[in-house]
Amino acid sequence: MRVVVAPDKFKGSLTAVAAAEAMAAGVTDACPDAVVDRRPVADGGEGTLDVLLAAGGRRVDVEVSGPLTEPVSANYVVLDGWAYVESARACGIEYVTPTPRTALLAHTVGVGELVRHAVEHGVRRVVLTVGGTASTDGGAGLLRALGAAVLDADGNPVALGGGALENVATVDLTAVRRRLAGVELRVATDVTNPLLGPEGAAAVFGPQKGATPDEIERLERGLRVWADALVRAGADEVVERPGAGAGGGVAGAVVALGATAESGFDLVATLTGLDDAVREADLVITGEGSLDAQSLAGKAPAGVADRARRAGVPVVMVAGRIALSPEQLTAAGVTAWRALVDSAASPQDAMRRAPELVRAATAELVEGCR
Repeated sequence: MRVVVAPDKFKGSLTAVAAAEAMAAGVTDACPDAVVDRRPVADGGEGTLDVLLAAGGRRVDVEVSGPLTEPVSANYVVLDGWAYVESARACGIEYVTPTPRTALLAHTVGVGELVRHAVEHGVRRVVLTVGGTASTDGGAGLLRALGAAVLDADGNPVALGGGALENVATVDLTAVRRRLAGVELRVATDVTNPLLGPEGAAAVFGPQKGATPDEIERLERGLRVWADALVRAGADEVVERPGAGAGGGVAGAVVALGATAESGFDLVATLTGLDDAVREADLVITGEGSLDAQSLAGKAPAGVADRARRAGVPVVMVAGRIALSPEQLTAAGVTAWRALVDSAASPQDAMRRAPELVRAATAELVEGCR
């Protein structure tokens, strides 16, 4: 029996790599003779670099500006000549205690510093993965770190953070274009939200970053001003581009420079050889910390299930919690599932005991499939 274990992270308790190890142990518990193929996955959000490291990437450590400018220790991964920069490593929401103030002040300068470091050290192909950021600055900080001049009507530099974007009058991208000449840029994301509007960066992701309705309105106004200023500077129009709102709009800034946008999960699946592994499997096991409606819209477990279904291979899921109906899970191609909270005293207990619970739940599912 050949089993592919391809989980995403269990946020707050297990990385995707650690979850794959726990699942592999569960498979062996239930079927000692099984051949287990570990293929941890990610969808372009936080945790993507962990998966790329497991696939053979090389980590590069850099101290950069955090979301509120304090220095943070960050890194990117180089794999097959590409530099993979994860936005959350520089401006992740875990670096702040989200408040209305941080929602306005957080910026992406550190993300730009990671990109600049990679380019200055000879990398000519860069993938920016987005998600899990504390910022809603439309990528203005990133562009400034690459040399952009972002000025107000009096010709003075505009303050950092999404709350200051409404003051932008002009943007000069000359230095950015010079620095990125000959560099191929791609952006990988797990969402399709546009930059503006009711499904945009401020409205959808602002609340989790500390924004109240007042801050959301201000951030939305600033992102509109920022997008218009970029167009006047010769950048591409991105307001309606699917995915431009990812990472607080940082994806939009890179796409405005001509980067191609793609599914973060598809990118990782290609790099890890997931398709070939699934085609050779007798069973596929996937999962993540929380399976909910969002999981069905571009998240990694749904992508794994889709590949298994198309290959005619049964797929089962393990998750910390499951907020999907049996009908939804069945429609996604899932044949059986287990939620860790069903075997724990509380959600906190499930997170604390995640390795052993994932192992046990996996063993149960494999026993049922033999």
